[in-house]
Amino acid sequence: MSRKIATRHRLVRRPMPARAAVILAAGIGTRLKSPIPKVLNKVGGRTIVDRVIDACEGLGCEKIVVVVGNHSPQVRAHIAARLGEGAIAVQDEPLGTAHAALAAREALEDFDAEVLVTNGDLPLIEPKDLEPLFQLRAQGARLAIMGFEPADPLLYGRIIRGADGHVIRIVEAKDLNPEQSAVKACNAGLYLANGKDWFRWLPKVRNENAKKEYYLTDVVGLASAEEALVRAAFAPESAVMGADTQMQLSAAEAIFQHRRRAHFLAEGVAMPAPETVHFSWDTQIAAGATVEPYVVFAPGVTVATAAVIRSFSHLEGARVRSGALVGPYARLRPGADIGEEAHIGNFVEVKKVAVGKGAKANHLAYLGDGSVGAGANIGAGTIFCNYDGFDKFETHVGAGAFIGSDTALVAPVRVGEGAYIGSGSVITSDVTPDSLALARGRQVEKPGWATDFRKSKQAKKAAK
Repeated sequence: MSRKIATRHRLVRRPMPARAAVILAAGIGTRLKSPIPKVLNKVGGRTIVDRVIDACEGLGCEKIVVVVGNHSPQVRAHIAARLGEGAIAVQDEPLGTAHAALAAREALEDFDAEVLVTNGDLPLIEPKDLEPLFQLRAQGARLAIMGFEPADPLLYGRIIRGADGHVIRIVEAKDLNPEQSAVKACNAGLYLANGKDWFRWLPKVRNENAKKEYYLTDVVGLASAEEALVRAAFAPESAVMGADTQMQLSAAEAIFQHRRRAHFLAEGVAMPAPETVHFSWDTQIAAGATVEPYVVFAPGVTVATAAVIRSFSHLEGARVRSGALVGPYARLRPGADIGEEAHIGNFVEVKKVAVGKGAKANHLAYLGDGSVGAGANIGAGTIFCNYDGFDKFETHVGAGAFIGSDTALVAPVRVGEGAYIGSGSVITSDVTPDSLALARGRQVEKPGWATDFRKSKQAKKAAK
């Protein structure tokens, strides 16, 4: 074969099939005993169903359908906000997992794609855990299912395989005989097949069981009856663990936190006591930053190199730039932007304020709505009075300004560059640059008043 022909032959590629996903999120989750629907509970500050959607998007799923129940308008609203109403299918009443998957038929029936069917309560699932299912399909399996080998398989259905390793059926835990109970391979509840196969098999599922429900596991038997190849891939137990109870939810959180701590340590973030630091799914910390013990990163935080986050600080929706010092006992709320080498000290709260390079608010202050210029100093007890009970207003402190302790800046107000505010002032009007502003009552002294006061009090007490 000539080089040209061989080259042409190598360039021929089988087109990758389109990918879609059906996420089953109609469960009630009664065992959580929570007013929050199961899939809207959070791990790492992100809802469980969003984490599953993230995994599906990471796989390249062009279309995602989430099956919801009429009993949970919160879940429907959440999915609509993220994916749009077109991504929603409704299971009218809870008649089982196969019935739920069938609800997605209208959205996907004409979409020629690999369709992944997955539960919506997998808080730790990642694209890499799901990719083996697609590999099995590429190798010729008509139906690929996900299995795992749990430490305690008691409550899980078993994957029964033949001598050649191909899957024959799935047996629910309550139906196991002694021989099947010894099988370690358990069903994780994730399945992959072509959409046309799915919507041919699903209507054939019957509810001939004690609960009168339509089980998705029965699809395995339907595929086998057609002599279709069914194979299983296996994931770690942690990857496919559910969140049916508060104990499981906390266990998932612990695994997530362990992974994030290991990630940041490997990336060069200094953490003397990593087991005490709590991260969110989108926390970003650059190499060379330091995080002291007992710090909480809520969602939306970015920390640059050489920044130091000191103990017992809580950050959410905030940016901390290079060389800045935050804490201890500081709170950064959404919109806080702490500039290079700026200091936000103990018991200082910052919300929706940009703090300039080298500015300092070292203790006991509230900075809400506005800005603090480079090199400005905010004294202890300073308050940005930003709210009148109805609306928020902004306070802007110019570069190099000095705000004396126990100052109330009543917004809207501007303090010019280089200006000084005397301690104990209540500032209600703009201050021009390089001025001194004082707004406090004049001190009055009455010599001997304290002596006379004490004598009067003592005389009244003696007369009694």
